[in-house]
Amino acid sequence: MDKKFYRIISSINILNFLLSAFLIGFLFYYNKIVASISFIILLYILLAEYYGVKRKKIELDRYIEDIFFSVDKASKTVLAKIPLPAVILNDRGEIIWYNTHYSQTFNENEEIKKLIKKYVTAKTEELKGQIEFNGRYYSVLKIESSFKKKREGDTSATLLFFDDTDYVQLKKSLATSRPVVAHIMIDNYEEALMSVEDVKRAVISSEIEKKLSEWASSIKAFLKKYDDDKYFAIFKEGELKKLEENRFDILDKIRETGEEMKVLLTLSIGVGAEADDFLTLNEYASSALDLALGRGGDQAVVKRGDKISFYGGRTQAVEKRTRVKARVIAHALRELIKESSTIFIMGHNFMDFDSLGAAIGMYRACADLGKKAYIILDKSNVAIDELVKKIKATDGYEELFIKSSEVKNMVDENSLLIVVDTHRPSYLSYPEIVELIDRIVVIDHHRRGKEFIDKALLVYLEPYASSASELVTEILQYIVEKIDLKPIEAEALLAGIAVDTKNFTFRTGSRTFEAASFLRKKGADTTSVKQLFQNDLASYIIKATIVKNAEILDNGIAIAISPPAANNLIIAQAADELLTIKGVKASFVLLQREEDVAISSRSMGDVNVQIILEKLGGGGHLTVAGAQVKKPMEEVLNELKQAIKEYFEEEGEDR
Repeated sequence: MDKKFYRIISSINILNFLLSAFLIGFLFYYNKIVASISFIILLYILLAEYYGVKRKKIELDRYIEDIFFSVDKASKTVLAKIPLPAVILNDRGEIIWYNTHYSQTFNENEEIKKLIKKYVTAKTEELKGQIEFNGRYYSVLKIESSFKKKREGDTSATLLFFDDTDYVQLKKSLATSRPVVAHIMIDNYEEALMSVEDVKRAVISSEIEKKLSEWASSIKAFLKKYDDDKYFAIFKEGELKKLEENRFDILDKIRETGEEMKVLLTLSIGVGAEADDFLTLNEYASSALDLALGRGGDQAVVKRGDKISFYGGRTQAVEKRTRVKARVIAHALRELIKESSTIFIMGHNFMDFDSLGAAIGMYRACADLGKKAYIILDKSNVAIDELVKKIKATDGYEELFIKSSEVKNMVDENSLLIVVDTHRPSYLSYPEIVELIDRIVVIDHHRRGKEFIDKALLVYLEPYASSASELVTEILQYIVEKIDLKPIEAEALLAGIAVDTKNFTFRTGSRTFEAASFLRKKGADTTSVKQLFQNDLASYIIKATIVKNAEILDNGIAIAISPPAANNLIIAQAADELLTIKGVKASFVLLQREEDVAISSRSMGDVNVQIILEKLGGGGHLTVAGAQVKKPMEEVLNELKQAIKEYFEEEGEDR
């Protein structure tokens, strides 16, 4: 209201001045003497008005200053009596006054003075949290001065210190005493004890229970055995932090116990933490155990809501000798296929022999059950071109491959999607299909990662298997009584197994050879399969260039950047070739593609390349892994070297 009134008065004064100036100018026309006198009088009035306003402003400022110092004196009197440490600061952050409680609490500590100074010289948001002093915690309330400073050194702010020690200690106590739930499972228990005599079996079981009981006692946990190979535990969050610090050394103890007993035994642990009720904690723990088992076992997984941490997982997954699960999965899959209208089969982006072979095998299962099935393939690539051309040239496969753009118009509520050789939605050649189709089946042999197709009705994920083609080959033997597998289909499956096992030298178990034997009986020609892997001279030269330019690090890791003319198959072959060099324990080959950088990695078994590439968003197996990173090559290379460094640092801690 005052400002508005002032503006009105000012406007009137301006109008009066303009009107007077106009009249004086008009008088100059009739009488110059009178006009000159009038002009002098007007000038005097203007000067008197100017100095009068200036004098009143000075008087007003003095009046406000008197009020300010009166209030400041009163505030000091109040602050002196309140039972809290309090200080008054100038505009430079220096203490110009403090009360008795402040001097008794902080003893004029210089570090506290420096910290206090920041409240004026720095942004307040940079100083969140409590001040710790002599084992106690204080939060700070800042009260800005509401008066205009007249001179440098005037009061800028008042700080009050509140003792929050009891609150902080209670918060810490609650955080460390929150309950944690763990599901524990002995990996491969039945298979490991199958070949030992009854007496030794009892001794092994007793030794495992003893180790677990000692471990539970050390963390003050309640441990309950509810099956031969399964346990349930409850303990406190504070103990979980200790377990994470020693990286769940119980995993090493159980593995060492198995080695002493001449049996292969490992442990998988799923832990659920940071939930408000036991039901959610149990769900977290169960999900974490599934993740640990899906990654091959011999590891602990801690799930805190969406945050997941991994510990261990440095050994190869153990092959399961029994085919019971394969038979159960085959029967369940058969029912799903029978209930479906149209089946769509999809592998990962940039399909390889294993992905394509597994897809061809599932196509045959659907065809023998009388259902129409399609393999989604937008475009082929150099790695599978020969096989795709061979299939298309064979009678009966003219409509086998469709593009992702065609799927939307073909989907209905009874459609079924079978995903092979991957379990990550982002790795699919057409990720949006997961939202289009509700009924999904996942068949994969890669160790399970954080990302997963959660809505899948049926999941067959076995990290011990050499390839997705091996898993599909086993399913085909049970899904119908006599599968009518064509020679070209058997060759595609055998090619998938051969590629992922490096011609049956890596990740090969007895069931791998049994699957290959079945395919051979169905007409797979090993010579034809071998011809699919042949390179032309240009590709061979590129592969040789990659090997030649490789950088071998001190820890036996070979890293190579491939020329742009390479492809997925060439970098995979180059990674294999690098392992033939003496002293190389693991290899990583990088390829710059249009949208990302592809990484192909291989290991002799001493280095877990899956754990390394998981840090870059990839995954796979202990000896074979890959990644697709959407970043510049230089950045990806630096991140890879950092991941390798962290891996060996963690390995040193584990040992």
